[in-house]
Amino acid sequence: MTPTVKAMELLDPLRQALDQVRATVASHRNFDPAKANLTFAIACTDYLQAAVVKPLVVELRTRAPGVRVAIRNLDAPQLEAQMARGDVDLALMTPQAASPSLRTRHLFDERYVLIGRRKHPRLRDGITVAEFAELEQVIVSLDGGSFVTPLDSALAALGHKRNVVLSAASFLFVPEIVSHSDFVALVPERLVRDSADQLEVMDCPFPVEGFAVGMVWHERNHGHVGQRWIREAVVSLVAHQSSPQARNNPD
Repeated sequence: MTPTVKAMELLDPLRQALDQVRATVASHRNFDPAKANLTFAIACTDYLQAAVVKPLVVELRTRAPGVRVAIRNLDAPQLEAQMARGDVDLALMTPQAASPSLRTRHLFDERYVLIGRRKHPRLRDGITVAEFAELEQVIVSLDGGSFVTPLDSALAALGHKRNVVLSAASFLFVPEIVSHSDFVALVPERLVRDSADQLEVMDCPFPVEGFAVGMVWHERNHGHVGQRWIREAVVSLVAHQSSPQARNNPD
């Protein structure tokens, strides 16, 4: 068999294309974070942006300065389609809320704590449920405008209804308004771990169910060496945050 003229014309472009494929495969197999150029999109709530993504980005500037991070607001119903298109590489969320077709990995279990400003006149250790319910409170309604959350069901089971005066659309707004008023709030603990100089942080006076936080990603990105390295960086960061030394010395 002898190649046609058309086949000979295609030979050089095909060779160049195959060389590019080989180079790409080799670079993925030999990922060097210090030299890598990669854009990585993470979707999560504002609480996890502050608790996990912010310290991750700071760490990446040292270990992988060529990695750019794009932060997107979490849209759980659209997440699978976003990941299939490549719009989102990783989501931080409650794993149970993710589509069964997506890969998940548990990161940590979160709990709620009660916060108020320093020297709040009515906030003290041993506060009763009845005293807590009377305090002016801030809640977060991600959908907007609601003055009731699942936490109120637990309180109602004890025969109490809390005095909610402000419904916020963002977790990040809550510590700021609480630190400058007599409002109190129940918030995820990691959100206020570094705020002891501005806030009183104490256990909730009644049992409140926490929630799990995990990573979610698409099968299309599972074997990508660079993305796998970033996922492991997230796991390492969270493990460090959860250690007793990190809790006692957040810096």
